[in-house]
Order: sequence, then C-alpha cells, then structure tokens
Amino acid sequence: MGKVGNLEQIVAEFGPHLHDAPHGGWRADRVIDKVVPTHCPYCAVQCGMNLLVEDNHVVGFEPRYDFPVNEGRLCPKGVTAYLQVHHPDRLLHPLIKRNGRFERATWDEALSLVAAKFKELQAAHGKDSIGVYSGSSLTTEKTYLMGKFARAGLGTRYVDYNGRLCMVSAAAGNNKAFGIDRAANPWDDIPLAEVLLIAGANCAETFPVLNKFLWQQRDNGGRWIIVDPRETPTARQGDLHLQLKPGTDVALANGMLHVIIEEGLTDEAFIAARTNDWEETRKVAARYTPQVASEITGVAAEKIVKAALLYGRAKTSMMMHARGIEHHTNGVNNVLSYINLVLATGQIGRPGSGYGTITGQGNGQGGREHGQKADQLPGQRSMLNPEHRKYVCGVWDLPEEELPQAGVSVVEMFGKMREGEIRGLLSICNNVMVSLPDTNQVRRSLEGLDFYVCIDFFMSEGSRYADVVLPGTTWSEDEGVTCNSEGRVVKINKANDPPGEAREDWWIVQEIARRMGREKYFAFNSPREIFDELRVASRGGNADYYGISYEKIERQNGVFWPCPSEDHPGTPRLFEERFYHPDGRAKFHAVEYNPPAEVPDEEYPLILTSGRVVYQYLSGNQTRRIGFLVEQCPEPYVEIHPETAMRLKVNDGERVKVVSRRGEGIFPALVVRTIRPDTIFIPYHWGEELAANQLTNPALDPTSKIPEYKACAARIEKIHSRQLPIMGERRKGVSRSEVR
Repeated sequence: MGKVGNLEQIVAEFGPHLHDAPHGGWRADRVIDKVVPTHCPYCAVQCGMNLLVEDNHVVGFEPRYDFPVNEGRLCPKGVTAYLQVHHPDRLLHPLIKRNGRFERATWDEALSLVAAKFKELQAAHGKDSIGVYSGSSLTTEKTYLMGKFARAGLGTRYVDYNGRLCMVSAAAGNNKAFGIDRAANPWDDIPLAEVLLIAGANCAETFPVLNKFLWQQRDNGGRWIIVDPRETPTARQGDLHLQLKPGTDVALANGMLHVIIEEGLTDEAFIAARTNDWEETRKVAARYTPQVASEITGVAAEKIVKAALLYGRAKTSMMMHARGIEHHTNGVNNVLSYINLVLATGQIGRPGSGYGTITGQGNGQGGREHGQKADQLPGQRSMLNPEHRKYVCGVWDLPEEELPQAGVSVVEMFGKMREGEIRGLLSICNNVMVSLPDTNQVRRSLEGLDFYVCIDFFMSEGSRYADVVLPGTTWSEDEGVTCNSEGRVVKINKANDPPGEAREDWWIVQEIARRMGREKYFAFNSPREIFDELRVASRGGNADYYGISYEKIERQNGVFWPCPSEDHPGTPRLFEERFYHPDGRAKFHAVEYNPPAEVPDEEYPLILTSGRVVYQYLSGNQTRRIGFLVEQCPEPYVEIHPETAMRLKVNDGERVKVVSRRGEGIFPALVVRTIRPDTIFIPYHWGEELAANQLTNPALDPTSKIPEYKACAARIEKIHSRQLPIMGERRKGVSRSEVR
C-alpha cells in the first residue's frame, strides 16, 4: 500500500532542494575533456546545445550554432538544464519502502521484488492487473520499449503515456482531418506566411525560441491573429487579439468560417479537388453568424469579422495551436474547427501555407508514434487493425494471440485502480500527483494499489507513494532520438555515465522483463539496437522511420519522417500532393459548439483555466530544484481581473482560497488587466497544497480522452492570513506591465 505518512522526512532527504552550482562548484580552472552536441531536455522545440564535460561530469554548456531551429538560442530553462545532472537530489541507488520509510536496496533485491510482486498479482488477478504509465520526455527508443514491455513483457492491455494529458486532441483531430498525426509544415515556412493564426499558445513564454520564426514573419511584414482568454505576452505582440471565454473555440472558428464563406474567400478549386464533406460543414457554419459567435465567445462581432477577413484574404497563412484549445472535453472538435478554416481557404501543402501543433513535451511527437499509447502500435499503427497487429507480432516474433487488446486512457486507468481492476503499476517519466486532474482522487488511486514501482532520477510527488523507486537517467546519460514539434527526428548524445548506482532506463525495464521470463523479447544491448528494431516495426506505417539512421540524422541535422527508405531525404512538408486518407483527400468535419462539461453558476461563478510559465516545466520535478528558476517564479498564483478583485474586496498580493467542486487551494492573488473578468488563471507546475490540479475537472473528451484542464467552475473566497506572499513586491515571474 502506497500511503505517504512521513512527508517531511521524504522532502528532507530527497527534496526538492534548491541548487545552482555545477559539480565541483563554480571554478575558472576547469579542463574540459569533451564537448558533446545534443538537444535540450525540455520542450519540443528541441533546441541544440553543447554540453561541456570534465572527468565524466557535465559542468556547463555552450551555444550550438549549427542547429537551424535555435541557432545558439536557449530559454531560461535550457540555459540551466545541465544543473540537474549532478544535482544533490539525484536518486543514486534503488529504494524500497519499509514501514513507511524509503531504505537503500541493491539492484538484485529491488528487481527481484518487482518481478515477484508482478508475477504474484498477475497469477491472482490476471495479466491486466498491472498497468504501465510512461512518458514523452523519454527518447523514442524508450517509448517504443515501454509499449513493447507492457504488451510482450507483461501481457497487459493497460498501458498509456503522459502525452494523453497534452497532445492527444491534436493527434485525434489531425488523424480525422488528414489521416496522419504530424505538423504539416517545417518551421522554416512560418516566415513565409502573410498571416499567422495562433490559438491557445503563448509562444513568448512557453516556447520562447520558436519566437525566432514568428518575428522573422513579422519582419517580412506578416500579421498575427492571437486567440487566447488571457492577454499574454504573445497576444500583446499580435495585431488582433480574440479574447474568448475558455472552451468556446468551436463557435469562434465557425463564426470566422461563416464570414469567409459569405465573403467568397473559400478556395473552391482546392475544396473540390482535395477534400470531402464540405457541404455539411458549410451548412453548420451558416448558423454561426458573427453575432451568434460573439454571444457565445464574448468576442466582439466586428473582431470576428476582422479576423476572418485578415486570414481569408491572405495569399499565404499558417494556423498553429497548442494546449489552450486542446485541454477540453471538446478538444478534438476545437482542433477540427480550426482545421476547417485551413481547408476552406486551401492554405496547406505549400511553402508558407499550412498548419501545425506546438508540442509541449520534448518528445511529445515521438512519444505518441511508436506504441505506448493505449490504442497504438509502432509507426502510428492501430491496436484495432488486424493487419497492423499481425505485422508488429511478426517483427516481435510474438504469437498473435498473446498481443493484448487496446487499453484505456491514463485517467481511466486511475479509475480502474480505485475500482480494484488494476492492482499494480509501473510508471516512468511522469509525476501523477501534479499532472493528473483532481489529485485528491489520484491520491486514492495510488493509496489503493497493492504494489507501485516508479523509475525516475528525482523523487517526485508521485513517486513518494511508490513501494519501490528505481534510479534512472537524465537525458545526458544515454543516447537516442527524439522528434520535435515540426516532425524533425534529432539525436540525443550521451555526455556522461549515470552517477552512483543509477542505470539506463532501458536496462532497468529489460531486467524486469528478464526476471519475469520474457527475456526473449528484450535482448537489446544498446539504444541503437532498439532503434534498429523500431525502424523495422514502423516500416510501412504512417510514422515510417525505416530510412532514418543515427548517421543520417547527424548529417542532415535531423530527418523529417516519414522516411521510408535509406536513400529518402525525409519529408519536411506534408500534403503537397495528397493527404493520408486512402483516397488522398482531407476531410472537413461539421462540428457544433458544446459548452465545457462544467460552466459557472451561482455557487461557482468563475471559469478557472490553467497553464504554464516560462521558468518552470510541466510538473516541475526538474525545474523546481534549480535555484535561479525558482527565484524567478517560486510559487503559483491566481490571476484575477481588477473588476473581479474589487467586487470580492481582494487586494493584489493577498492570499485567497480558490474552490472548485473537487478541492481547494490557497494562492496569492495577482490582480491583472490581462485576463477576462469572468476568468481566473493558475499555473500548474507545483504539487501538494500548491497543486492547481486539486481543482481541475477530470471530465474527458469522448474521442481523445484528454482531461478538461482549461475550463472548470470555481469561486474565490477571501481569507484572513498573515502569511506574506513569496512573490513579494518584486512580482516574480510576472511582467510589471501586467499588474494593476
């Protein structure tokens, strides 16, 4: 049972503790043994960087100017990323929880316990009594291995990954519209667009280096339309800001499409030659006049008309979006409604004309391509397709009857833990007590498990509940590939050996498989061997990596998939001649607006939305240990509009209680002009009592099964607290111009 009864002791021993110095401290007399070119471990821009190594320790970095995406640039997280490698909080040996305390163990002891417990649970409750929850900050080799381990090692149908909380609405929408899940254009196309339509993406803070391409577009005379409930730094830089109510994107996009149709700005030749299902979409859009769309979204009708004309009249345009439109129970429909704009204007498949999703996790694209999703096999093949199953079983030499059926999303998996169907869990590269919605219910799930194993290099809020914690590797301690947001496969290079007794993640997983008698399927001696099998397993699928090699990646500074043969250069721009549905056409989708699963009422009158800040990364398990980053943004806050603050008699900096139907938290109020009066915002990078996800709604999109992080009903209660806000007068992490 995984209860945490001694939290103070765990934090004291394992952190997070703040640390800012490289191994050996700050010194000017270092002798650098080698300079290792690699890529940043954080977001899916995958900026190139050089790591400086002295005596097997990463002690610094240098800009890497040869990589075309960032050309030497790094954001605050990238600049400090190397400080996590030899951080004092690193897990250096296996841990077994005994009598509520983590105690040091040998690898043999820990791995034997894991294998024995998994065998015991499966013997008593069946193969599906074990779940596997993986992540997308792993290399693609590891994500492939995790999917194979679940199905060929454990024989369980219950496997999913934390991209379920990030990109699956985009993936589902892309597959429905285009027949493939990948950004349509390389980022080099962005400066060629006359107009950029950016929805639900605050690039200036969450993808700062991507701004290079946006500003090149601006320097070329380009215009920006920004769709966001908050007046973010990105929105302030744009030409037109559509500040809609959270969760109303379908109405906004349909309203813009209505105007484009009425003004004769559709590309009828493109629609006729290269798409299906236009007439039904046209009929739906006819009902969303600018006035109707305005009533739903809260955006002035004249602004909707202006945006539609600006986008529709452009000779070249690109549509880009991120989590702001995807984290909804209507996330897939939001994506499809914006894709309808792209298809109706024929703005895709050409230089400067296209569409792309902006991926959050470093390998969010690669992590959803090769088999760790609940319903997916390598190469973006389907668990539900008999031919796909047959092909992969042939590659694995696995009897077809042993390949489990498709599982369920991770949120549903945690429900099955509470129901007792899943009794054991192996997790890697995630932090469930920060990242999953409704963390009070997540805690119940973890506490109810019979056995929980976590692989990580830091003790996270989630791994505190584990029975066994196995020390894995940071990105600098292994090699492999990742795929960035534009579909470019890049190479992560090993710079140093793991510290202490930490071991490569793929070695750990294979050792568990071996001790469970499944070593036949897990005889890899290196990431290269895993990658070579992955190439074959993906061959002929949508995400075809067969023609990609480590050497080709190095020669070309990345290879865009699909790359079906060794002499193929890769495919930077999709859809130039055909889409990926069998008939080669794209599909329109007639989507109607539906409100979020939970809307404000008298008891909960505000819309709570959540998101990121520039100085923290996802669950914060890495960045909340770096002193510089924590100094810039040490704690979450709740953004409140001045009108709302005045009505509630809340002062700037005063701590207030935010309450939803699932939980409550206390946060300092940040009174800003940049948010809608009916909306509040909390960044989500913290755990325990500071977790925004104590409040968020676990309701799921029916197709993608993504939770509705971006809209739930909440209220603010004034409290009497003598505790001063950590942010103090300096307003850490916030632009002074935003504060009233």
